[in-house]
Amino acid sequence: MDIGTALGDLGVTDDTLSEDERARLDTDGFLVLPGILAAQQLETIRRRLAELSAEEGDRAGTEVHREAGTDRLADLVNKDPVFDVCFTHPRVLAGIAHVLTDFTLSSLNSRAALPGGGHQGLHADWGRPFRPGDYQVCNSVWMIDDFTGENGATRVVPGSHRLGLRPAHVMDNTEDPHPDEITLLGAAGTVVVVNSHLWHGGTTNRTDRPRRALHSFFCRRGLKQQVDQAGYLRPATRDRLTPAARHILGVP
Repeated sequence: MDIGTALGDLGVTDDTLSEDERARLDTDGFLVLPGILAAQQLETIRRRLAELSAEEGDRAGTEVHREAGTDRLADLVNKDPVFDVCFTHPRVLAGIAHVLTDFTLSSLNSRAALPGGGHQGLHADWGRPFRPGDYQVCNSVWMIDDFTGENGATRVVPGSHRLGLRPAHVMDNTEDPHPDEITLLGAAGTVVVVNSHLWHGGTTNRTDRPRRALHSFFCRRGLKQQVDQAGYLRPATRDRLTPAARHILGVP
């Protein structure tokens, strides 16, 4: 199977994204897709995230990394079928394919910015030199709660993916606001496809409740995945996934 066949089997066609949507992803480095998750899906995901956090305790997120001021979970591919949508939804996959062409899932994690926490310096998710247009990684941010100006929503610098630079090359302190940054706001159920060469970072959650998101992060096929999908894949996961979904994971 090749990526074109896999995407077709998962419902991706030439018009899954409009010409305008593709142009916005090219120009801005991100694309907001409202209404990807329905209310019942959101409730099921929230409940399962809470269960997993309680079950895993201090081990939560350790398959990738932990982060002060947040609650993290990792390897969600293997932890419930409710998360399969994050690497099989045709609108999201069409955006990832537009940026990367051929790709695999690198990792599927959750990140909840806790009250008083969540701030990150501006960064890109690719640390090596690259030519603008030759993109290697692309993320999707799944809003499990509303993203507001107060609860730790993600900030981005539109167009910065086309510079071929990282924030530290031009900023004295990447923790500071950037004059061109905007905050990604939206209702729960929205997904934002983010070219991961775009400068971005979490902001501080100034509310009294966690702000939850899922991140399905993709890389060019052949690159090292953040989570070795073949190494972690459980038999029950393999059995439930279609050949097309397994191709997205990069497993036979």
